[in-house]
Amino acid sequence: MKRRMRQAGLAAGAVGLLFSAMPTATAVTARGDGPDRCPAVSGYRIDCGTVDRPLVEGKPQLGTIEVSYAVLRHRGPGAAKGTVAVNPGGPGEVAIGRAAEFAEGLKDLLSDHDLLLVDPRGTGQSGQLPCGVGDAQYRFATRQQQHEAVSRCAETLGPRAEGYTSAATADDIDAVRSRLGVAKLSLYGLSYGTYLMPVYASRHPEHVRNIVLSGAYPLAFDPLARPSAQAVSLALHRVCDRAGEGVCDGDTAVEDLATTAARLRDEPLTEQVTVDGTTYPLRFTEDKLANFMYEAASSDVGAAPSEPSLLGRLPSALHRFVGGDDGPLRGLVREGAASATTADQAPFLAVVCNDYRRAWSVDAPLPQRWRQYRHALGAARPGEFGAFGAKGFTEGQTDGGDACITWPREGTARPQPTHPALPDVPVLVLSGDLDANTPDANGRPAARQFRHSTFVSVPNVGHVPDTEPSGCVTGMSTRFIRTGSTGSTACLRDIPPIAVTPVAR
Repeated sequence: MKRRMRQAGLAAGAVGLLFSAMPTATAVTARGDGPDRCPAVSGYRIDCGTVDRPLVEGKPQLGTIEVSYAVLRHRGPGAAKGTVAVNPGGPGEVAIGRAAEFAEGLKDLLSDHDLLLVDPRGTGQSGQLPCGVGDAQYRFATRQQQHEAVSRCAETLGPRAEGYTSAATADDIDAVRSRLGVAKLSLYGLSYGTYLMPVYASRHPEHVRNIVLSGAYPLAFDPLARPSAQAVSLALHRVCDRAGEGVCDGDTAVEDLATTAARLRDEPLTEQVTVDGTTYPLRFTEDKLANFMYEAASSDVGAAPSEPSLLGRLPSALHRFVGGDDGPLRGLVREGAASATTADQAPFLAVVCNDYRRAWSVDAPLPQRWRQYRHALGAARPGEFGAFGAKGFTEGQTDGGDACITWPREGTARPQPTHPALPDVPVLVLSGDLDANTPDANGRPAARQFRHSTFVSVPNVGHVPDTEPSGCVTGMSTRFIRTGSTGSTACLRDIPPIAVTPVAR
């Protein structure tokens, strides 16, 4: 779902570095109390600090955590017209270390708005939270091994696991807001940030001015991720329909995907993937294909539309696989796997396993959880998982399906409420229409959570549409934060289709 600073999962953070297709500002250098305490970005004054926060509210015996923040001050004269708090996704993505990228991507907005970056607890400069489960180790594991990793992570964290929730991070952001003396924030969430920012809005409604959610999904999302399964097929249809005469056929691409999934169910491909000098075995079966299709293949789509992308090469690779040549698909698998890291997954696993809704009761013992989960799978209607089998697709989810089924009942937090009261403020929700990670079918209900929302489906881009290089999307977001309106959306018509490899006939 991401690139470079990659964390696993649906919310999985903002498809890599925000605005990665844009040229970055001057590289971050350090100043302040320590080597990484405060970034320096050419042309900006940046103020940094920390707030001490209880690890778990009401449990002082668990201690405190130091939450770090940085404020990029606006370039123009006079007082700032507002302060924008950004979360780049994850859970587990850092914000402060990306100050230069935010400064470049939001440089227009920064002419008259300050930008607040808070490293969520357990990440970056806000108290590292290791549990001994790395990204590559978790991502490439079998489903049984992933269950074991979740249990191991929870055991390592112990009572501290209860302190790592979206609600706690939202309260940390508000503590920083109070420290800065800012009355209201504009909230800008990407990917998982589209989950976190509504949580903030529900807990601190009086301090919200307006909200932008990019690559969005609702608090009450489907724990089996059926919209993503269906969006995989829809994305294949769309890229073929827009590729031009004779390049590929959407119906054929989806048929090839279904055939490939069925074959991998019985005869997985095996690969060896090396990350930071460590080699991991990868058993590429239907579940890994599902993960690849809705996560890796949605990443960065449209960021460089004329260049090859995973999604643009998939119709040809799937057709070649069905015809007996697995080479192109293996190549894409290796390419998608290459973005994995050894980053510890505690900030990801603790948040999703504490917060996200499940297809079972969190109060049930494990055998009963399994019965409830299998009943939910069995109740699915034909076609709800698109080209995949129900078991194959759900086991491909690193933050959904049965991923958290072994997360313990005791010593962890309760799931986040799915229908909290939310403030009546202007909200802009953006979805890429080639995104199977957080597709339009999730973006629309994310918008409906609010009374006064605007939903925009951005053509020819994937997860987190801000990555498209023309500036159309960030321009709309900037106007919305300033005025409560997107203004003209005519520039969307100029976002070009992505390049697609022709399918050999």
